[in-house]
Amino acid sequence: MAALDSLSLFTGLGLSEQKARETLKNTVLSAQLREAATQAQQTLGSSIDKATGTLLYGLASRLRDPRRLSFLVSYIASRKIHTETQLSAALEYVQSHPLDPINTEDFEQECGVGVVVTPEQIEEAVEAAINRHRAKLLVERYHFNMGLLMGEARAALRWADGKMIKHEVDMQVAKARPGETDRRTAKDVVENGEAVVQTLSLMEQLRGEALKFHKPGENYKTPGYVTTPHTMDLLKQHLEITGGQVRTRFPPEPNGILHIGHAKAINFNFGYAKANNGICFLRFDDTNPEKEEAKFFTAIYDMVAWLGYTPYKVTYASDYFDQLYAWAVELICRGQAYVCHQRGEELKGHNTLPSPWRDRPTEESLLLFEAMRKGKFAEGEATLRMKLVMEDGKMDPVAYRVKYTPHHRTGDTWCIYPTYDYTHCLCDSIEHITHSLCTKEFQARRSSYFWLCNALDVYCPVQWEYGRLNLHYAVVSKRKILQLVAAGAVRDWDDPRLFTLTALRRRGFPPEAINNFCARVGVTVAQTTMEPHLLEACVRDVLNDTAPRAMAVLEPLQVVITNFPAAKALDIQVPNFPADETKGFHQVPFGSNVFIERTDFKEEPEPGYKRLAWGQPVGLRHTGYVIELQHVVKGPSGCVESLKVTCRHADAGEKPKAFIHWVSQPLTCEIRLYERLFQHKNPEDPAEVPGGFLSDLNPASLQVVEAALVDCSVALAKPFDKFQFERLGYFSVDPDSNQGQLVFNRTVTLKEDPGKV
Repeated sequence: MAALDSLSLFTGLGLSEQKARETLKNTVLSAQLREAATQAQQTLGSSIDKATGTLLYGLASRLRDPRRLSFLVSYIASRKIHTETQLSAALEYVQSHPLDPINTEDFEQECGVGVVVTPEQIEEAVEAAINRHRAKLLVERYHFNMGLLMGEARAALRWADGKMIKHEVDMQVAKARPGETDRRTAKDVVENGEAVVQTLSLMEQLRGEALKFHKPGENYKTPGYVTTPHTMDLLKQHLEITGGQVRTRFPPEPNGILHIGHAKAINFNFGYAKANNGICFLRFDDTNPEKEEAKFFTAIYDMVAWLGYTPYKVTYASDYFDQLYAWAVELICRGQAYVCHQRGEELKGHNTLPSPWRDRPTEESLLLFEAMRKGKFAEGEATLRMKLVMEDGKMDPVAYRVKYTPHHRTGDTWCIYPTYDYTHCLCDSIEHITHSLCTKEFQARRSSYFWLCNALDVYCPVQWEYGRLNLHYAVVSKRKILQLVAAGAVRDWDDPRLFTLTALRRRGFPPEAINNFCARVGVTVAQTTMEPHLLEACVRDVLNDTAPRAMAVLEPLQVVITNFPAAKALDIQVPNFPADETKGFHQVPFGSNVFIERTDFKEEPEPGYKRLAWGQPVGLRHTGYVIELQHVVKGPSGCVESLKVTCRHADAGEKPKAFIHWVSQPLTCEIRLYERLFQHKNPEDPAEVPGGFLSDLNPASLQVVEAALVDCSVALAKPFDKFQFERLGYFSVDPDSNQGQLVFNRTVTLKEDPGKV
């Protein structure tokens, strides 16, 4: 009865019955959602609208600290938090402020409580963004990065509804491009289940094999596609169900964190669907309970969302366990599968002898398969095998094996689990996938893919293979990353020296940059191994337009201005983006004591040195003042401890050889400087690194500056906020930061290091 009550409660929030039942299987999530809904009903009554229900579900599924549930529900129920953006800000705030009590005034300010954004403000912000880029927009047309306009409008109106901004961008861009209205915005289209105005998609920038893909329903035209007497009828039924819509899926295994190669797969699957007005499923291939953990499901979903994609639907292979089992029984009845007792080591390799049980009677295999289902065999004692030979010569791949590990969703309902070779094509068939996009190593499974669908007389999608994306100076294998963690070479999966997506996010890589990188790489059949500096170039392109400037000093040298022109510090207005002052300013103090980089002063400079030295004044950025050396203060060891200088207004005709950055009344922070984790391009290649990848670690891959100084304009920065520290590089606030002690990761330098190859 309690389950029925919860089911009714969850569907009352706007969840579909299937989603509600899935939620009930997760005891932690369902308990948290029940508590949230019950509390909200005390304010709103028994009827909760779908928008509020969606926020409550988002809160329950993403909140890490249950102590904050009641606090956040009260804001949602009172409509003070009413958008996804506000909820994300609220969750981020409570995560970064774990101590009681919460400062409600600070919390509300950080979450935009009470802020109202009008349609007129959205229109003006979008118009301003388009005007700044109009010339480039007209030149590049459909190759223009639309995310730039969205990003600038969002930055100007943080609490605006994202869909309203997107709609306004679409409408105004249509007007800005000659002939655009008729070609691109004549009608709304369905993109992953939501009606939106059609715009340039990432896939339209991709090139290569995708151009050769079949149209939905024309699977039979694909080279190598196997037809049967039922094929055309099945395709006709498929088109009736899908309406001729393109359907793709991204099917990760929830046993590790996604890496840069997965970013290409995400972009390809979601991008191809988007380019063709289709939908894309996020399907978790959860058929191996021994290696799956709840944290991986959450992390994978978060990374897909971080890259900017919303799945049409989140599904699991385990959703279909009953159907998959029924089909396995059907396969045995058709004489196409049998129960085998060969051990795992006997099945390895590609030239194994046929199983001695290959021709056992159908009735016997049915009884034994049922016995496997009922737990009458130990692990490894029996498998169900399919009767086929694959492209690579592998005979009779395994369809089911015995495992007594409880499943994260089905508990101990099952003790047999299907394999990838059996599951993947049938899940694609169930979901009526039109284009099953896989990396090249799955080409050897294409025969089993077509064979199995046809053996069961079910709709058969088309599997297309493309080359993986790899990077030099990196390892992405889950097993090898665990070795790096165990060896203490990295902290965890999200160590910024790795190329997992969580690591790249922590380092400060914007998702737009990763997507742009995938677009530049393109889609080809050949495996692609790229240089990291090409990815870093995409990062600079995005951060140059989105990361506000600030000033920081890594190796401080105190400078005392002996003739400072005021009794107290002056307030200096510094542009957030010097090349575009319409993006606003921030204020920093300028007093008689400032700090500069130690490398910006030399007593005995070498030829060509242009910074502060005897007889060589320099300008202080943004102040309008020039300083000139007056006295060098040294300690007992002869080391320079501070400088005394005089200052003067820069005359109209005076132009010092250099302008240097500085800080005054600064904040002390920790800055982490990252270099490549490995010394060789291919750390996994025995020919290049005979001692193995663990022997190739770069001892200088991390330098921690524990007492760097940064100007006070960043005092309220939150984890993942990004800045350009003038003359130093792009930096991102690390989640290790806490109140009063910021930690910054250097994302990339301002320019590519010419010493890197």
